[in-house]
Amino acid sequence: MILYVLRRLAATAAILLVVCAATFAIFYLMPADPAQGACGKACSPERIAEIRTTLGLNHSVFVQFRDYLVGIVAGRGFGTGAHAVNCPAPCLGFSFQTDQPVWRMLTDRLPVSVSIAVGAAALWLIVGVTAGVVSALRRGSLWDRAAMTAALGGVSLPVYFTALVLQYLLVVKLGLLPYPQAVPLTADPVGWAGSMVMPWITLAMLYAGIYARITRGEMLDSLGQNYVRTARAKGLSEPAVLRRHALRPALMPIVTIFGMDLGALLGGALITESVFGLPGVGKLAADAINSADQPVILGVTLFAASFVVLANVAVDLVYALLDPRVRAVG
Repeated sequence: MILYVLRRLAATAAILLVVCAATFAIFYLMPADPAQGACGKACSPERIAEIRTTLGLNHSVFVQFRDYLVGIVAGRGFGTGAHAVNCPAPCLGFSFQTDQPVWRMLTDRLPVSVSIAVGAAALWLIVGVTAGVVSALRRGSLWDRAAMTAALGGVSLPVYFTALVLQYLLVVKLGLLPYPQAVPLTADPVGWAGSMVMPWITLAMLYAGIYARITRGEMLDSLGQNYVRTARAKGLSEPAVLRRHALRPALMPIVTIFGMDLGALLGGALITESVFGLPGVGKLAADAINSADQPVILGVTLFAASFVVLANVAVDLVYALLDPRVRAVG
């Protein structure tokens, strides 16, 4: 098991290195000049040349990429002499718009994104899996048709449309919930939960429909297997048959997509955060794109990719615990 974990961690490091190199190359090939972006429109050629020297843009792309990697691991400095600025590890550079370290901006926004992602994930997992299991057990019933129709509707509706409708109904029309805002969990748990309800429902309506349909299909497939019929023939109770022999294999695909979905959301729910005006990583990415803040865009990309890759590693480890054959193959 230890060797399996080490192999997965080594693969994770290699994937992140490739993602970092690809993202860095894309920004290097873009026509926009980072020095011009850092200085602004009204900037003299001499000042632009000075900024290029400070940021190390006068070096080759390989040297710049090396310095970027070194900054992530050990930190780096920008400029020389009295104007030198130190960027401690993990250094992802400084924002062109605010001059703040990108890493600090990401970590400051992370609690909001984590609150949205974890709460929504718990909601859609419970609702989606439960609806899928019940639909499989009552195949062809009114519940089955109604649940699958609702699931299809939830998947079809765009996130921004659902968010706007919820805001109008629950905040403006009925006044049941406050308008979402960034409330720290430790400062006001009730206010935090109230502010997160609409983002949770918005994302859960999308993902719960997907999980319900997948769970239903997998459960129907499991219920038709020979080992389920054998378990029933041995006299096991129906709850035991469903729990041990039908539900467990049906949940294996759910584990896979849940890890990827949660990892992606931890990197920022861009549309949801933007619609509700919540200062998460996704909102930070949207603002950086609008202002062409390249260091922030690059930092958010690597940040989000890290969550997705680490989530996949977690899924692999869960698979290895559930099925020892995975360790032998891996």
